[in-house]
Amino acid sequence: MRVATVLFVSTLLLPLAGRAQEQAVQVTVSLEDRLGPMEIDRMALGQGGLSAEPMWDSRIAEIRALRPSMIRLFIQEYFDLLPEKGRYHFDALDRSVDTILKTGAEPIMCICFKPHVLFPKIDQDIVEPSDYDHWEKLIFNLVRHYKEKNTGIRYWEVANEPDIGESGGCPYRFKPESYVRYYRHTVEAILRADPDARVGGPALANVHSPILPALLEFCEEQKVPLHFVSWHIYSSSPQQIRGTINYVKELLKKYPSIKVETILNEWNMDLSNPPTDPRFQPCFVAEVIWQMKEAGLDYSCYYHIRDYHVSFEPFAKFMSPGGTAFMYKWWNRRPQYDGLFDYQNTVRPTYFTFKLLSRLTGERLRLTSSSETVHGLASWDQKLQLYNVLLWNFSPAPATVNIAPRLRGDKLAPAEAGAGSAGSLLARPIVLDAASGSYDENSRLRIEGPVELKRDNTSLDAQFEPYGIRFWSVERQN
Repeated sequence: MRVATVLFVSTLLLPLAGRAQEQAVQVTVSLEDRLGPMEIDRMALGQGGLSAEPMWDSRIAEIRALRPSMIRLFIQEYFDLLPEKGRYHFDALDRSVDTILKTGAEPIMCICFKPHVLFPKIDQDIVEPSDYDHWEKLIFNLVRHYKEKNTGIRYWEVANEPDIGESGGCPYRFKPESYVRYYRHTVEAILRADPDARVGGPALANVHSPILPALLEFCEEQKVPLHFVSWHIYSSSPQQIRGTINYVKELLKKYPSIKVETILNEWNMDLSNPPTDPRFQPCFVAEVIWQMKEAGLDYSCYYHIRDYHVSFEPFAKFMSPGGTAFMYKWWNRRPQYDGLFDYQNTVRPTYFTFKLLSRLTGERLRLTSSSETVHGLASWDQKLQLYNVLLWNFSPAPATVNIAPRLRGDKLAPAEAGAGSAGSLLARPIVLDAASGSYDENSRLRIEGPVELKRDNTSLDAQFEPYGIRFWSVERQN
């Protein structure tokens, strides 16, 4: 096979002693160096914890276009799954599950409800049901219901942020010893209903909570099934987010008999003190997902799809007055930046980062950078016969990028089966405009003129604004 490598040379302009200083940065994409399936669809989405209504059912087509493989869903008490002992009510939950299935994604079902008949007193520190037999029957029937509906649901997560209680939006605050008991009863019921299910948790708010090592030790010693571990983080530092992945992977090394997937299934920037530059969050998403891929994370779920107001009354039925007031004030009185769509269902710029990421189909290509702020992902799609390159500048300073192929051999691109010989490459650039006042996709994803890269003309320049994002689809010209 003929070999070619594309070299991206960029110059960053960074302030130093009151003036901008150029910093040369090299980003290299090796077109022949395939790293395996990109699987960008595993960097997925989540929604829930706010309402029994399907909160984004009017946006099914837009989410389907992002091609997420997984969407996380809270099974909260407002779904009223157990109105009374022995009677089950799944209709309301069915609507939210069906919404996810229509996108082509698989729901990851997060169990975070406390039926009144098994938890008659509202108290976040009462975390275990009054009757575990009836609890297991409820879980068994819940899982069997979706198995019999042929939903294809496999992932069942035990609890959401069990380490912080009502401030995490859920009605319980576990200790390590109570969580492992609750986990065992719950997963045994799940696996009786569906032996092929994948079970895990604990979906921690703080990854360093003692609940996680207690769960790992318990499952190793007692041989209790554990297929994945999960946790959350909200930070505007991609390096801090990656640090949680590194911590979990190091922790898992202490329990060699346990082989699990890693799922960071709630993440976003610091929503208590969010950066206000509209360009930050779209670029932040790209940078965090790059960090996740580099760290070897199996799945992630960005929180969330759509911002949504909460009603006081449903939460008052299962949370304390203080917990209910917290949820109401947080979601109804504070500005929100979580959703790909806002309260009015208007698309935000970050949606278009996921749109560009979804185009990284096929096999991942090796892409390296000498810069700490200019990163990227690249792929080769055999079916579409396209190279895809996504670059971004996660920096408050602008960047000037010179892009030039470096050739080895007599062709600009490796000859693929059925592709014929390629004499040149045609690059079609797109700029994500996060600051545009228009919500139109053609304004957000602004197309620039195609550039033909030949042996005697292999250079092109691109300007990156602070937190700028650019995408190229590249195809061979015969």
